[in-house]
Amino acid sequence: MPDLFPRAVVADSAGRIFDHPDLALVCWDGDSLRRPLAVEMIALPKGSDVFVLPGRRPLAVDAGIDELVEVEGDAHTGPLQAAAAFVAPAYLRLLHPAFETAPGAPDLPLYAYTAIGWMNGRFVVPAVRVDADPRQDPYRFDIAAVQRGVRRIRKASPANRALAHIEHCALVYHCRAAQNFFLGRWEAPMPAASTCNAACVGCISDQTGSSFAANHDRIATPAGSDDLIELAVQHLERVPNGVVSFGQGCEGEPLMQPKVLEATVRGIRRRTANGVVNLNSNASLPKVVARLADAGLDSIRISLNSGRAALYTAYYKPRGYTFDHVLQSAVEMSSRGKYVSLNAFMFPGVSDSPVEVDALSQFIDRGGVHLVQLRNLNIDPELYLRVLGPDAVAAPIGMLAMVHELRRRHPNLRFGYFNPARTKMGKAGPLPGAAFGSALETSARAPATPTAAA
Repeated sequence: MPDLFPRAVVADSAGRIFDHPDLALVCWDGDSLRRPLAVEMIALPKGSDVFVLPGRRPLAVDAGIDELVEVEGDAHTGPLQAAAAFVAPAYLRLLHPAFETAPGAPDLPLYAYTAIGWMNGRFVVPAVRVDADPRQDPYRFDIAAVQRGVRRIRKASPANRALAHIEHCALVYHCRAAQNFFLGRWEAPMPAASTCNAACVGCISDQTGSSFAANHDRIATPAGSDDLIELAVQHLERVPNGVVSFGQGCEGEPLMQPKVLEATVRGIRRRTANGVVNLNSNASLPKVVARLADAGLDSIRISLNSGRAALYTAYYKPRGYTFDHVLQSAVEMSSRGKYVSLNAFMFPGVSDSPVEVDALSQFIDRGGVHLVQLRNLNIDPELYLRVLGPDAVAAPIGMLAMVHELRRRHPNLRFGYFNPARTKMGKAGPLPGAAFGSALETSARAPATPTAAA
């Protein structure tokens, strides 16, 4: 007989993960604990990971009486721990895991923790695919082919100083963008900067003084324009509809290298008109952005955790710039006919608050934004809310309803996950996948009902 609801997934004291036979999955929407809607749940995407959350006691629902309970272990399992999923790229998390944090528990490493359940013989999660592009599907990467590509390009460019860093990212960190460069497809990284003018709480390459480690080391020496031009032209000349991007997770802020970036963009465009030259950036220096646009930069992806200046400042901790500078950079690009994307860090409970939807909508209008990339924010959820303060969460409407509302307000706005190739920079088409559109419509008609705490 098919299961009527997803069961809670927990871990024993040794870290073994299993589904609880008697308890239903409960999730946290950033404000309340509730059971997920059926339309929010999908099978755990291929290439996702499952984590144990140390020092966190799982919460679940006794389905017989619809009562919230703290899940306890027994002599066989020992004290139980909460579990969570880290969904594969191109999927948007809709709900957090539900747990109680014990005193003295460590902050969680920098991943986007998603609630996870078990239903009809498989793991299920509250998530939705937001981009059909397969460029970072984990199962599409053959490490032996990547290694062959490394040897081939190293032989062709033996003196290129930027190449060693990209090799390290591809082979040690398994960066999908770096691996795609060596596989000769899609989007390639062009790391250019070692310093940054922000101190993001969730920075994945620099956690100096933090209680947890960065995911990887930042590039130590900035690359020169000649090296970057060589690699970029090589990629754009051999890859149909290719993209090259400054501003990777392994570096600082590219705008801190303005002369190198401008020389690189001009050099690329002198040698090839192919593909897209993109900048992933905090967009802190609008005058530099304007010069890059005039030099031939095609697109910018602006990282943003919020459309509200106070929440942006609390997370990014900018040094020498303000939220207004970020907006002005978007204006500089869009006013020149260039493509503007938001690297929108989504967090259930904050991103889907009505006040946040209003603020983000205003940024989209004022900045001339073409695309919102729905990215999961990698951070301990409780740490994030402590950093933002008590006004961050305000009556969230649900992540699917949030996207539905933005689509209603901005009919030409595109949604996705990746920087688009030139052929995909047109006006807004249908959202990727019929299931996404169906889920948006259904969730808008059927808002979630919070589960009262015991």
